[in-house]
Amino acid sequence: MVLKIVLLFLVAMGVLAWFGKMHWIGGKRFSQSKCKFCGRYRIGKGPCGCGGKSG
Repeated sequence: MVLKIVLLFLVAMGVLAWFGKMHWIGGKRFSQSKCKFCGRYRIGKGPCGCGGKSG
């Protein structure tokens, strides 16, 4: 019984990871919100914390 629960949990996590890698569900939007210089994700509309000087 416990083995079934663990297996179902792992399958559900695999499906969620598969959907997360799809670019037609917002993946393009997240890849565009990265800093061009340091590669970190920008939150909001302000500039990145690195100041755009690294790289």
